[in-house]
Amino acid sequence: MDLHLKNLFDRFQEQFGSGPGLGPGSGTCLMKVEGISSNFIKPLFKASAALYRTEPWRRLRPGHLFGVRVGKDSDWSGKKQPFPCSQFIGGDGGDIGFYMFRSENDAKKMTGLRETIRVPNVELLRVTYELETLMFPSNRKMIKSLSLEASGNDRFPVIDVARCTSSGELQFRNPTLEELKFVYAFMRAISLVHPLLQADKESGPNWTRLISFDPFIETVDIQWPSEMARGHELVAVTISHPPGQAYEEKISSTTSSTPTKYAEPPDEVTFMDIRVNSNSSSIHCAMCEKEVHGDQSLCCGRCRAVVYCISLCQKQHWKESHKSMCGLYKAMMEREEELVMKIFMFPCSAAQPCKWLESLGIHQKGMWRRKCSCYSHCPFGLLPVKGGLWDSWGGLDDEEYPGDLPFHNQLRDGISSPILLSGWSEYYNLRSLSLSSPVADILSHPLTVYHILTALSINTKNLLLKGKEVILHHLGPEGEMDWMPAFSEISHLLNGLGNIQIIMVGPEVPTNLSGTTSGISSRVRVNLVRGVYQEEATYLPSPHVIVALNCALDRYSSWGGALDLIKAIGAPAFFTEQSEILCANAKQVLRGAGLHITHPVTPNPFRSPVKNHDSSTNLPSYSNGFVLGVNA
Repeated sequence: MDLHLKNLFDRFQEQFGSGPGLGPGSGTCLMKVEGISSNFIKPLFKASAALYRTEPWRRLRPGHLFGVRVGKDSDWSGKKQPFPCSQFIGGDGGDIGFYMFRSENDAKKMTGLRETIRVPNVELLRVTYELETLMFPSNRKMIKSLSLEASGNDRFPVIDVARCTSSGELQFRNPTLEELKFVYAFMRAISLVHPLLQADKESGPNWTRLISFDPFIETVDIQWPSEMARGHELVAVTISHPPGQAYEEKISSTTSSTPTKYAEPPDEVTFMDIRVNSNSSSIHCAMCEKEVHGDQSLCCGRCRAVVYCISLCQKQHWKESHKSMCGLYKAMMEREEELVMKIFMFPCSAAQPCKWLESLGIHQKGMWRRKCSCYSHCPFGLLPVKGGLWDSWGGLDDEEYPGDLPFHNQLRDGISSPILLSGWSEYYNLRSLSLSSPVADILSHPLTVYHILTALSINTKNLLLKGKEVILHHLGPEGEMDWMPAFSEISHLLNGLGNIQIIMVGPEVPTNLSGTTSGISSRVRVNLVRGVYQEEATYLPSPHVIVALNCALDRYSSWGGALDLIKAIGAPAFFTEQSEILCANAKQVLRGAGLHITHPVTPNPFRSPVKNHDSSTNLPSYSNGFVLGVNA
């Protein structure tokens, strides 16, 4: 009988308890790794949760292999990268996670059509996201005792190294401390860069479920937690797809510029007639900025993004600048459909904002007065205020705007902590808002700030979790000064923990408001300061983080002095732009100022769902559409 039970248990383990990809893990426990401490495990689980929230499995399948390079080869034992190739598994069902291989050849040998193939004497590192209820007791005990951050809905990473013996049996071991450090850097980097993958719509048969992506390579600087750092706080992590992808420098590239993979267009200038929608806002020539009138106009026939009034302007613009940018513009145009937020039920295009607001019944009401030009005569921050929160939101129905109320049932293990959000759908669900509510257009500004503080900036997130105050310098405020009722929502998201002091500095601050403090809620207060940042910062408290929303970094020369000061201060800074093109241009400006890119150009999960277009192009533009971060 005992022998029968043993055979039955062995078969059960083979089907449900052994990997790769067959069950809840091998039972390994991180606490058994030599040299590891709880202070090492906590940031590992935070990085894992951050990656899970980006949902790479929506687009990625095992056939999408990624090259991974963390620092230099000499940083690792054996003078080589531990697991330089990775893939994501679970997009078509089964265990969700990712595998890391010793080489690209190993990855190809072990990647089958529907499952991972066992190859004798080949090791792979597995990270699978398992429900806590399915995990082994040793892991559940570790999670509870350390209060580790969950990934998604009660999922946690199970990390082990699997190896198939020559007899076909599976063996497992705990990862080493060095391997865990490598995995941490990969999770932090891939969560930032995989949203930048651009689908190659021209390659591959239409019937295949495997999306083809353009060749891709991006290097980001990852900050080691203090427990992992050994004399170096930052490490450069390069992610490439396919794994063998390498940078191809152009002759015109400089050491401070990022090489681009876009091919140059043909020498001949291609024209195409386009019909300008008579209901859209005015469009301007990209060369002479003359307003384009009539039903016919010219645009570049390759990228179909840039608009001109006459052929002479197009030829001149091609020679001066567009030739080098045409490929990039084309790629951005192809992503327009991908960037549209389809969850909302209200009209998501505001080419003519007055008509859009009228269709919603909120034109010239409350905070919405800053969404069109009807009140442009009124200085920022000085819109007449009447009534309470209902009036501020333009008289929307109760289920269409967030009330001045806390979030309910947001305790974790009986302890209050800031609410971490992954996007609009989660926020609307928590607030029980109707998807026909347009409030996301205004809330994009405060929730982008909150996203930066709790998801992108590690230091400020830790301060808030400890219940401390965060000082944020907000540069160049405009409409934000009239949206204070929306910024009070940050206080509720803090969920009873931490405080935020927002200091808004800019030339648009009215003189009679400069120096005033607004306690917009119990945990958030706003100070207004008129002037340019580099002249006023000396009199301000030192910031933990600096933010500039929709900053148009490449359009105003006044940013030069501010960037020099940001470099001298050394605090992390985050910039948002309305389009990917503007963000790419801003990236070059920041690099030219000697600032180090720590967070690459990434679509902002709290960008406004209301789409506009650049006045001189057909490129989609979203308020706070893309974000990038820097450090000195």
